Amino acid sequence: MSRELLQTAALNLKKAVPLMLKHKIPTTPINYALWYTYVGEQNPALNQQLDTVIAYYNTCPPVSSELLYRQYVADPLELDVREMRQSLEAMVTELSQSLKDTNQDANEFQSRIDSNFAKLNRIEEETFSVEQVLELVRNLVKESDSIRSSTAFFTGQLQKAQTEIDALKLKLEQTEKDVLYDALTGCLNRRAFDTDFSGMLAQAPEGTCVILADIDHFKTFNDNYGHQLGDQVLRAVARRLQESCREGVKLYRFGGEEFAIIVPKSQLRIARQLAEAMRRGLEKLSIKDRRKDERIDNITASFGVAQWQDKQTGIQLIEKADKLLYEAKRLGRNRVMPISN
Repeated sequence: MSRELLQTAALNLKKAVPLMLKHKIPTTPINYALWYTYVGEQNPALNQQLDTVIAYYNTCPPVSSELLYRQYVADPLELDVREMRQSLEAMVTELSQSLKDTNQDANEFQSRIDSNFAKLNRIEEETFSVEQVLELVRNLVKESDSIRSSTAFFTGQLQKAQTEIDALKLKLEQTEKDVLYDALTGCLNRRAFDTDFSGMLAQAPEGTCVILADIDHFKTFNDNYGHQLGDQVLRAVARRLQESCREGVKLYRFGGEEFAIIVPKSQLRIARQLAEAMRRGLEKLSIKDRRKDERIDNITASFGVAQWQDKQTGIQLIEKADKLLYEAKRLGRNRVMPISN
């Protein structure tokens, strides 16, 4: 690295570290790389996205950092999938060597076959015994069998490797998504929630609100219409809830038919209004059961809303929202608790 590049790198680090401290960003390799790129001002899209996140949260939640790093900084395949990458690289190396060996064999076989054909062309010019002619034919058959065997082996290797590569690529794509996203609904998963929630409470807890939402009578959908329609209901509910998530609000599948929403820098009253808007939106939801040719339009959910209080732990905050959710269930479902702030 040149002296000029070293000076630039040192300058960027001097800019990045104070910003990370200011916004309470953990000093992880991913965060260093993200903020180093940010202060370098070489990627306007990254800077705009990161500025927006900071404006919403007063920090950058861990999952947001991970997603921004993936999108703007990391190599597309640079995830926690090194073993798969190594497997792919090893397989490609093996295939390359096999192809090289097969090409070398083919060149040698071609040279031998050319030599044998040259001898055959001399049959009319020179006197060859029947035994000599038969020997030439036997050599031709032998060389043909050898090259056929070599190419067949390589073709088999290629097909097997291609199947394994396709499977690894599929697994790679699934792993990338499954790390943070729920496969069924497409929204962020419980692991992402735990990471974001603990990170926010550690970095910028003031005003953090949590909404827990649970689909009413979900077991009835599965019992009466089957699990396929139950999955359809989960996807539709997730989409409808996601439509209300703006200005830094994030939706997570918390588990089963339950969803969690983190509302940063807010107040209980505002978070409760958001939950009420979500509840009304779900009331208008309608799904068609193609098997029975029926339309399902009685989809509702119950909500519990809580705001972080000084010295409160994350577990306590979740327990508070959970108690309010079950109070909403007890009072008849399809409602938001608390009734007011």
